[in-house]
Amino acid sequence: MNIDLSQFDNLDLNNIGQWPKAAKIILAVVLVVFVSYFVYYILVSDKITELDRVIAEESKLKTDYQAKYFVAANLELFREQMEEAEEMFAKQVKRLPESHETPGLLDDITFVGTTSRLDFKKLNWLEEIKREFYTELPIEVEVSGSYHDFGEFVSKISGLPRIVTLHDFAIVGDAKGSENSLTLKLQAKTYKYRESK
Repeated sequence: MNIDLSQFDNLDLNNIGQWPKAAKIILAVVLVVFVSYFVYYILVSDKITELDRVIAEESKLKTDYQAKYFVAANLELFREQMEEAEEMFAKQVKRLPESHETPGLLDDITFVGTTSRLDFKKLNWLEEIKREFYTELPIEVEVSGSYHDFGEFVSKISGLPRIVTLHDFAIVGDAKGSENSLTLKLQAKTYKYRESK
């Protein structure tokens, strides 16, 4: 197909009606493309962005709704669990020593150690460590005895009515290697609950 390009020479914009048919088609296509792009850019592109934002928001709202529906459907169960958790928390707080009870804790540890046939080398309070909701009260403990007596001691410590945790265990033997002359060094910690201000 031969297109005579000479027909596009000397086209007058003031007399478009006299243009050749091919020039009119090309002008119409260019105008349609330009107007389409202009309409899309001015009217549609912002709406597409808004649509994408609304679709994302809808998805988030559906997820929120499902989570809230689950909570609402199980509200009674959650209330029961909350009451149980508060009751357990209150019991654990009661197991923490009061300020006036902490000196007696050393007596308890001494009693547990001596009934486990251990000799105390050290039993000292260390500096308190303040945390967000509680205060740690560390106790340095060093005892000597046999390996099995250490086990009995640790077991009895865990049975005390107040919460005491044991940390940083180290068992050292003497030069003779006798089982009855081992030294146990550890840190016992008890805790005081601090009311949030």
